[in-house]
Amino acid sequence: MHHTPHSVSEVMTRPVVAVSPEAGFKEIVATMARWKVSAVPVLAGDGRVVGVVSEADLLPKEEFRDADPSRLEQLRRLDDLRKAGALTAEDLMSVPAITVREDAPLARAARTMTRGKLKRLPVVDGEGMLRGIVSRGDLLKVFLRSDEDLAEEIRAEVVERLFLVSRENVRVSVTDGVVTLSGRIGDTALVPVAARLVRAVEGVVDVECDLVGPGAPATTSPSAASRL
Repeated sequence: MHHTPHSVSEVMTRPVVAVSPEAGFKEIVATMARWKVSAVPVLAGDGRVVGVVSEADLLPKEEFRDADPSRLEQLRRLDDLRKAGALTAEDLMSVPAITVREDAPLARAARTMTRGKLKRLPVVDGEGMLRGIVSRGDLLKVFLRSDEDLAEEIRAEVVERLFLVSRENVRVSVTDGVVTLSGRIGDTALVPVAARLVRAVEGVVDVECDLVGPGAPATTSPSAASRL
C-alpha cells in the first residue's frame, strides 16, 4: 500500500523560485517566464516570506499605460494605480503574504486557496521561512491513487479498527474513487462514523454505505462486491 499524503509538505514543490524586495519589474517578469510560474514569493534577507507578486500585480502597468481613468475609477482602484507606477517587488507585492504551514493538512490548504481565490500558496515553516510552494494541481494529485490502493487502506485503517467483531463481514469495493461499504455489522450506530473516516482518506471521491444490522436482510451479496 502506498503512503497516503496527509500534509502539505508531502505534495508541495521544491525548490521554489523567489525574488527579493529590491527585484525590478522586468526581473520579476523574466523570472516568471523562465520558471513558467504565475506568481513568486518575495523574501526578506533572512528568508522569511514577506509578500507575493503575481501576474495580477503586474498587469496594471500595461492596463493603465495609455488610460485616462475618471476620478471615480481612480478612487475605486487606488491600489491598482499604485501598482501601475511601481518599479520593485516591494511596491508590487500583495501583503501580508497568504501562506500555509508545511505541516498543515491538505484540506486546510485547499480551503485557503478557495477562500482567497488563489492558484498557489508559499509553504513556510514555523518561523515563516520558505520551504516550498503548493498549487491546486499538487492538492489534486491525491485523486490519482488507484482504486485498489484506496480499498487496501480503507480495509486496514478503517474496517479492521472500527469493526472489531464484524470486520470479516464488511466488504470494501471502490470504483473510480467512490467507495462502497457493504455487509452485516453488529452496531449500525457505527455507520456514520465509518462514512466519515472513509471520506477522510485522501483520494476518496464519495462514500456509499450498504451496511445493515444483525436482524436486517443484507442488501449486497458477497459476490456483488470485491473483497479487498
